[in-house]
Amino acid sequence: WMVVAAACVFAVAYRFHSAWLMAKVLTIDETRATPAEVRADGRDFVKTNRWVVFGHHFAAIAGPGPLVGPVLAAQFGYLPGLLWILIGAVFGGAVHDSVILFCSVRRGGRSLGQMVRDEVGPFAGLAALVSVTAISVILLAVLALVVVNALAESPWGVFTIASTMPIALAMGIALRSGGHDSRRLHWVTAAGVAGLVAAVWGGQFIGGTPIERVLTLRGTSLAWWIMGYGLVASIVPVWLLLAPRDYLSTFMKIGTIFALGVAIVILGPRLRMPAVTKFIDGSGPVFAGPVFPFCFITIACAAVSGFHAIVSSGTTPKLLAREGDIRTIGYGAMMTEMCVGVMAVIAACSMQPGAYFAINVKGDVAAVTQHITALGFAVTPADMAALASGVGEKTMVGRAGGAPTFALGMAQMLAGVFHSRAALAVWYHFAIMFEALFILTTIDAGTRVGRFLVQDLLGLVWRPLGDTRSPAGNVGATALFVAAWGWFLYQGVVDPQGGINSLWPIFGVANQLLAVIALALGTTVLIKMGRARHLWVTLLPLAWLLAVTMTAGWMKIFSADPRLGFLSGAAAAPTPRQAFNAHVDAAVTAVFMVLVAVVVLSNARVWWLLLAGRRAPRLREDPFVAARPADQTS
Repeated sequence: WMVVAAACVFAVAYRFHSAWLMAKVLTIDETRATPAEVRADGRDFVKTNRWVVFGHHFAAIAGPGPLVGPVLAAQFGYLPGLLWILIGAVFGGAVHDSVILFCSVRRGGRSLGQMVRDEVGPFAGLAALVSVTAISVILLAVLALVVVNALAESPWGVFTIASTMPIALAMGIALRSGGHDSRRLHWVTAAGVAGLVAAVWGGQFIGGTPIERVLTLRGTSLAWWIMGYGLVASIVPVWLLLAPRDYLSTFMKIGTIFALGVAIVILGPRLRMPAVTKFIDGSGPVFAGPVFPFCFITIACAAVSGFHAIVSSGTTPKLLAREGDIRTIGYGAMMTEMCVGVMAVIAACSMQPGAYFAINVKGDVAAVTQHITALGFAVTPADMAALASGVGEKTMVGRAGGAPTFALGMAQMLAGVFHSRAALAVWYHFAIMFEALFILTTIDAGTRVGRFLVQDLLGLVWRPLGDTRSPAGNVGATALFVAAWGWFLYQGVVDPQGGINSLWPIFGVANQLLAVIALALGTTVLIKMGRARHLWVTLLPLAWLLAVTMTAGWMKIFSADPRLGFLSGAAAAPTPRQAFNAHVDAAVTAVFMVLVAVVVLSNARVWWLLLAGRRAPRLREDPFVAARPADQTS
């Protein structure tokens, strides 16, 4: 019934809500040229087929969030997460993504921070640029660490993901040389998907060969390779690697999720997790914190995520061929991600609750199973040993983070369709690799967007540094941004308590604070457009997320529970290093909250001046340029 509910919400929302949003609120103009046409440079601004852009955009926004967040939030039961995904995606995420994409397209593809500077003021713009850039560094370092953990000592996964790069290069060159006419796009897509399937299937046969030794990489080696890939993907023309690789990855992502949906419909798995558990009070074993606000922080990408604003004001607006594509890409990709989140809820809640909790709680096998059983969810060491044996792992206890849980739930359902327990291990490792592919496509797009953000900041110091057409500026800004998130990543790999590991706890709060900035900007733009009667469209999700993020931030800093509060955790820390990390977390969270509050209050001041008639509504849109006659790009 969850699959049916998600499909119905998708169909009704896309048919009616998105059409109203585009026509009445944003007033999309198909006759207006996009930045990809007006500023075409063959590198960043490239007019691209609608479905290639959809593939890039979906691949970029659908990182670990729609898979991992719903799995972790399942400790509250299936109902809170499900309702938040279905309602939040329609009235929060889809609105958030579409509005920011629209704003950036109308402003020459400018970044979120630069748009705040133009529409609100220099002080608010500087606060937005600093906060968006700093939060982006943390988000990308966290995502990169997840990829390292998933692919370390996994030659099959490394082989498959590495294979997508030459395949994407060939696709990019083929499409660029012949244009994006529908026939060429179809055969290039068919060839690329065939290559991807061959890479996924062929990876299992490299075991025992000399290639296995080469592709069995340690965490530190993977970290360097990921940094190198991010550097290259950000510098080379977007049509050569980034867009075709993300487009190709989307076929695997959507295809796998579709297969999972079919498996769910065929098997009709029973939801073993209660609708609501007793852990809504904050006493859950997976992570500390009550259902409000932490369910809405933990589940971000499947409902509403600030990271989407970075992509929607970064690479995607520079590729759109027509304003009308905003509906398909901005709204449609978010609703597709909603469906991914619902699948993750089902995968987590259809397994035995005792096993679910044991997988996500670290500790000795006997101690963990005894603790979980005492909480009312029976599980034994023998149960967990059998589970680990079935998927070819040494242990499944303490495999926290959400990814192994989703992989196991997905593998159990896909193997169940074929009535083959022997295939469980194959599907499990495929799912782990699938999750790594999901996340890596977010890193390459995020790094390119980060380059734009760094250039925006450097341009405030010396204008030529902000010129995206400058090769030296591109390379320098990319190197700075990769060095920033790469340092946190590397330290996190070599030191379990250092680097990004020390900042991981603020990941969810930081991500949703970005959404607050984006929705505040969207509200300002709507007022200036004369859409005051439609302000509830952005004000409603803004008010909700502001309450959620500020409450969560306050609790993360000041809660008396050492499992939740940074300051109380520092006081109870067993080592000085852990106490120091907790104080750093508290300080960084407080700084982000202050910066975001400055941006929101600055926007609110502009709202009051505009609505009171004390300031003329001056939009900073680019001048109208008529679009050339329709061609094959869309």
